[in-house]
Amino acid sequence: MIVVDRALEQRLAEGNPVRVGMVGAGFMGRGIALQILGSVPGIRLVAIVNRTLDRAREAYEEAGADALEVVESAAELEAAVAAGRYAISEDPRVVTEAGPIEAVIEVTGTVEEAASVALSAIEQGKHVVLMNAELDGTIGPILKTYADRAGVVFTNADGDQPGVIANLHRFVRGIGVRPVLCGNIKGLHDPYRNPTTQEGFARQWGQNPTMVTSFADGTKISFEQAIVANATGMRVAKRGMHGPTVEPGTHIREAVTIFDAEELLEGPGIVDYVVGAEPGPGVFVLGTHDHPQQRHYLDLYKLGEGPLYCFYTPMHLCHFEVPNTVARAVLFGDATIAPLGGPLVDVVAAAKIDLETGGELDTLGGYTVYGLAENSDVAAADRLLPIGLAPGCRVRRDVAKDAVLTYDDVELPTGRLGDRLRAEQDARFGA
Repeated sequence: MIVVDRALEQRLAEGNPVRVGMVGAGFMGRGIALQILGSVPGIRLVAIVNRTLDRAREAYEEAGADALEVVESAAELEAAVAAGRYAISEDPRVVTEAGPIEAVIEVTGTVEEAASVALSAIEQGKHVVLMNAELDGTIGPILKTYADRAGVVFTNADGDQPGVIANLHRFVRGIGVRPVLCGNIKGLHDPYRNPTTQEGFARQWGQNPTMVTSFADGTKISFEQAIVANATGMRVAKRGMHGPTVEPGTHIREAVTIFDAEELLEGPGIVDYVVGAEPGPGVFVLGTHDHPQQRHYLDLYKLGEGPLYCFYTPMHLCHFEVPNTVARAVLFGDATIAPLGGPLVDVVAAAKIDLETGGELDTLGGYTVYGLAENSDVAAADRLLPIGLAPGCRVRRDVAKDAVLTYDDVELPTGRLGDRLRAEQDARFGA
């Protein structure tokens, strides 16, 4: 981003690069390591934590790092930083507790494990940068509350679609246009996809089959649009969003006619998505303007006669842009995308198959459930089960395929931090 690059150059010139630690060395984690070490000299990725050390080591080696050191405590990491060496560890507390680290990048894609990382980092005065819509969409508002108390930034990342939407939303507002829809562009939506159907695609790109499944079955986009809603004050028009499918080659500019203007112009606006539009996988914002002369100018600038105007970003570059979020948080105290307050949209669990009593719900992007975005007041009133808490739950009674699960349908595992934080969030914000 403009300004960020200059600020990072200044930190480098002072011999004081922004020091960050990262938890997670999967597909995206490796990309982030490659980007920071290869292209962002004003940031130093001093440590990578992963459940298996070999993956952390591989992430550094792929990025061209040498002088690696295995550390088991924050003190050992601090010594490695002082000596100019990179560190790897299996213990997230190494990076959340080490003094020199200013921000922690969380990129595990989990909820329970990531909650522990984020909370520990916040308690230790570290900024938290998530590449994890699942965590944010489940307990982001309460974690943001903790971050505000600690005086640190809690944010999801530039580059991923929610961050790109947030930046575009901020631009549209900044020129005086009122956003009425924040949108995502998808290439595929089939709620019944599973890791078996997606195995080939995952293998082709070196990705995790369950993560790829969460893209295909709608869980991921539900989380992405939920956190956009929570950051903008918007809602969903209905459970699951509209999600219209268009003819291949249809440009996203046509969204001004695909969505109902009358529905959008009333209320706080909605989050939604379009399947099959170009340019994919970009994002878009529909806005409106009340001033007749400004509408004349917008027409002159080829945005049409209104009342809806389409603004779009044609791509999202994921790990390439994550360092911008780090710099914005550390150098400017600026969050890319974070909850405004309490949750406005949640992601609830729907049965992907007929669920039988006694069965256990598996991971997000698995075989048993898919996610649907729902307004938080409805989810609370109907006691709908957040899909972020679904993994590991035991089914207490039969649930038909496509039915939305409630808390009464399942038995939660005991002792989970995610459940405790979710209960605290519900109590704080009146769910």
